[in-house]
Amino acid sequence: MGTRTLCARRAGRAVLAAALAFAALTGAATPASAAPTVPSRAAAPADGAYVALGDSFTAGPLIPNQLSDPLGCLRSDRDYPHLVARTLAPAAFRDVSCSGADTGDMTSSQGVTPGPNPPQFDALDASTTLVTLGIGGNDIGFGGIVESCLALFPWDTPCQRRFVVNGVDELARRIQETAPDIAATLAGIRERAPQARVLVVGYPSLVPDQGVNCWPVLPLGWGDIDYLRRTTKSLNAMLAAQAAAAGATYVDTYTPSIGRDACASATRRWVEPLIPIGAAPVHPNARGMQGMADAVLRALA
Repeated sequence: MGTRTLCARRAGRAVLAAALAFAALTGAATPASAAPTVPSRAAAPADGAYVALGDSFTAGPLIPNQLSDPLGCLRSDRDYPHLVARTLAPAAFRDVSCSGADTGDMTSSQGVTPGPNPPQFDALDASTTLVTLGIGGNDIGFGGIVESCLALFPWDTPCQRRFVVNGVDELARRIQETAPDIAATLAGIRERAPQARVLVVGYPSLVPDQGVNCWPVLPLGWGDIDYLRRTTKSLNAMLAAQAAAAGATYVDTYTPSIGRDACASATRRWVEPLIPIGAAPVHPNARGMQGMADAVLRALA
């Protein structure tokens, strides 16, 4: 098992443990979500199947209601694929996203508890006319990044100490090395679903797009905020470039989420802080899922 796969498995276990712990503490209360702002019907092929592939930023861990197919994927019936499907009303809908997934889980079973989650590509066939793909965060080790970057003091910079050594940015290297895996994933989708329109969904803003006012809501050092912001943008830029090279559509969820990051107020944010309400820590909440669904539907329309 390679380093990237090990990172993804650890990320999946971390999401599962955090989600179950916070579910017990909070009762998974969900903040009111904004009403949809998209047209009642978006332009998309509705005579075929819509298949959603992705990781926890697609699946929606801890957002009620959690589905049981399998429960270990922490997949919500209010994640952005479900919201998109309710608007499009495709002939068939298959959401196989799973928390902790990386690109390797497109073609291999993912060991979740209980599980496993079958290879996500198993949901694709010639009848598929729309695919959304949200993947890449676990390939660069999202769970370990968050854990390594937590700071006891706001003036500390543990993130850069851990990931920038002798001027070499480890996360930038990981993003570069993940690009071929994204390209291979998109090629695999095209091979299995040649008639499908493919949308690559980027990651929303996790930290403020400007300034460093976040600690202690999200305990990150002042000096690390800009580094993490640049890392998120670099990951999204890589996904956009790979989408363009494969003839897919890139969906920008970062821009509409500016000012709605984990440091924003509880009534505004799309992403929850370390102590969440109705979603997993540092993951989209119900409001964020609606915003991401709106971005997907705008891209289709």
